[in-house]
Order: sequence, then C-alpha cells, then structure tokens
Amino acid sequence: MIDAKITPLIKPLLRPVVVFLDKKGASPNHVTIAGFLLGLLAVPAIVINAWGLALFFIALNRICDGVDGELARLQNSSSSAGGYLDICLDFLFYAAIPLAFGIADPVNWGVPALILLAAFIGTGSSFLAFAIAAEKYHIQRPQFANKSFYYMQGLTEGTETILVFVLFCLMPQWFPVLAYVFAGACFITVATRITGGFNTLVQVEKNG
Repeated sequence: MIDAKITPLIKPLLRPVVVFLDKKGASPNHVTIAGFLLGLLAVPAIVINAWGLALFFIALNRICDGVDGELARLQNSSSSAGGYLDICLDFLFYAAIPLAFGIADPVNWGVPALILLAAFIGTGSSFLAFAIAAEKYHIQRPQFANKSFYYMQGLTEGTETILVFVLFCLMPQWFPVLAYVFAGACFITVATRITGGFNTLVQVEKNG
C-alpha cells in the first residue's frame, strides 16, 4: 500500500552502498542471491529464539533487495532475468519467516504460521498471474516504471510485510495475533487484486 511512497525515500540512503559495490565489480544478481542467503539465516535464528539476530538478517535481506535494483540501473544492466530471480527469491524469503515461527513453536504458532503462508500464496499468485497478463497486453505501470515486471499494488505489499516481520521479532509472544491480523489483510489484498485484475483484463480485451 505504501511501497510507492517509501521507495523514493529509501533510494538516496542506498546510493553510497550501490556506488561502492559498483566500484568493486559486484553484479546485481550476486547481490540478489547474497541477500536471499542472508535472509535465510533468520530462519535458524528464529527457531532458537535469537530475535535480535533474526531481525539483523531480515534487515540485511531488505537492504540487499533495495540495492540490487539500484545497482542494475546504475550499470544499465536491468533485465527480465534479474527481475525474475529477484521476485522468486523475495517470495521464498517471505515464506521462510512464518515457516520458521511454525517450526520454533508448532503447538502455539503452527496454525497461525500455516494460515499466513496460505495468505502469502494468495498474494503472490494474484500478483504474479496479473503480471503475466499485463505484459501480454502492455498495461502500463506508471508508479513503478523502473520495475522489470508489472507491480500490482494492494493493501499488503513489501513494506507492510517487512514491518510485520520486524514486529514478529520484537514481540514474538504476539506472533499468533499479528499473524492472524496480517493474514486477514493479505486475504483482502487477494480479493481486491483478483477483482481489480479480472475487471481490468475484461476491459482490455473488450477494447482490444
């Protein structure tokens, strides 16, 4: 919901890191993969209840996620392959966090973790399925012109997801409540995306 507003504020903060990595010869894909692997280290940290460490690795993952795209634009190397790799690893990382909570305490956290994972499947599939159709019909994306795929907005986007992950680590005892609330918001996103996407495609096909 707020990605379009947050992204322009974050870009200048990442610029020194982007320039440094460019000078060192790093590629955007290397940053994407490194960020994913760092993010996965949050999983064992959550399982052993090392909340500060988990938060650290989640933060590193998100920094890398911002840096890789900016590095690609700086190097004029943006590509569909890079965008594909980025979004796939993003969704795998998103799924890994509730999975880790479910493993950490299956009795108390297992069910909310499963429901949140189901919600993530819904947001991810509705997001990516429309991107395929948007590419086919050349539907414009003015708010995210630099993305390598159509970025469909919703109530729960990347920023909201990360904020919830931070709250999970800061207040793990509230994980069930936070997971249920965020899953509900995700299901609203799924419903609005499916409805909006379907109606948009109906109009495009009628006009086209």
